[in-house]
Amino acid sequence: MSFRIDKDSLGEVKVPSNAYYGPFTARAINQYKVTGQKAHINLIRAYAMIKRSAALANKELKVLDNDKAQAIIKACDEILAGKLLDEFVVEAINSGAGTAFNMNTNEVIANRALEILGKSKGDYEFMSPNDDVNMSQSSNDTFPTAMHVAILLNMNETLASLDKLIVSLQKKAEKFAGLIKIGRTHLMDAIPVTLGAEFEQYVYSLNQARARLAQAMDGLGYVGLGGTAVGTGANAPKGYAQLAIHYLSKISGLDLKVSENMFYSLQSKYDVANCSSALRNLAIDLNKIANDIRLMASGPTAGLAEILIPAVHAGSSIMPGKVNPSLAECLNMICFNIIGNDVSVAMAAQAGQFELNVMLPGMLKCVLDSTDMLKNFLPIFAANLVDGIEANKDRLASYLEKSPVLVTLLNPYIGYLKAAEIYKESLKTDKSIRELVLSKGLMTEEQLDKVLSKENILGAAI
Repeated sequence: MSFRIDKDSLGEVKVPSNAYYGPFTARAINQYKVTGQKAHINLIRAYAMIKRSAALANKELKVLDNDKAQAIIKACDEILAGKLLDEFVVEAINSGAGTAFNMNTNEVIANRALEILGKSKGDYEFMSPNDDVNMSQSSNDTFPTAMHVAILLNMNETLASLDKLIVSLQKKAEKFAGLIKIGRTHLMDAIPVTLGAEFEQYVYSLNQARARLAQAMDGLGYVGLGGTAVGTGANAPKGYAQLAIHYLSKISGLDLKVSENMFYSLQSKYDVANCSSALRNLAIDLNKIANDIRLMASGPTAGLAEILIPAVHAGSSIMPGKVNPSLAECLNMICFNIIGNDVSVAMAAQAGQFELNVMLPGMLKCVLDSTDMLKNFLPIFAANLVDGIEANKDRLASYLEKSPVLVTLLNPYIGYLKAAEIYKESLKTDKSIRELVLSKGLMTEEQLDKVLSKENILGAAI
């Protein structure tokens, strides 16, 4: 491999001749060997959008030469078109405040801009990563802004995937609306409900979680671009923040606004933590849904077997014909990871000091990992599991017919204590509630028919 010699504030550095990154990045990649994972594509895109927007604003404010601005803009457009992505070599978790990744971006854009202008890579006296590409900026305002943009881009996809699951569950709620089943509290038999009502609750809970996610996204729409190093806007010309954010909104398609308090945007990570918290709460409900499906599908002979689930692959390497709730188990694990990610975000959010929270790369990785898992897997869970769920009607009817808990409906007629006696006798003798009540003359057949009717069993639910 051939090398060129690049120079930065620390001295000379050997950089591969064909690399678009420069000396800061060459130093950084020897330090941040952490996960082996490169930066998220939406972080790269967000940063290219920011640098493009900054160049447009600086050009318009006449602090950046027109030819340099155009070269920077063209380099950014190439990155947004999918070129040069392999040049973003700094890992997802890197230096505090994301300085290493900001400089990786600055150097890639500067060297490509140099080529566009007919110059050689590394000619930083002509096109500087710091003075030109990073003009009117700091890692301290660009990385928090890029965080918001990257998370919002991922969140939009996450909401679309969540919507697919909600639609699938709603279809099942409607299909199962008339199927009565034994309810369960404390994992023990309880008053009957419908299978449809259970699925309708899943739909409602996920819609509630979706609304909270949308609210969290509103806060992320306020960005601190233009605050530069500590929130004062030092080294940025008047009007820069408004212009840069205007252009950033346009290129990203997001409704971004100038922060109402630049110091807040650099110091507090409340909005990111709030989004992570909303993702955690969604995961909690998704986990409950996955667990319910696993329990209802358990069996087929020694479990509940109230629903039948599609086989997506063989369930066992040794037991032929076994079907496992593998997709529900996968969703469980995703939810556990999201909850763990939120703990990391919370720890990072409280770890800021004075004018800056520097724990940004770790925070961002957690939120992007959480949203990646959801946006990728929820459509699969909806299409390959939920859409294929069928009710085991015979098993549902059998449980309902045999359950002594139906005696609860007789409380208004025979009283709690007498109903408890009937319940115990039913369990001991394996006789039905109907059979015992009629044999003891406690109610007439007509009264029992009315009390044990579908209308009375479901009460206000129908």
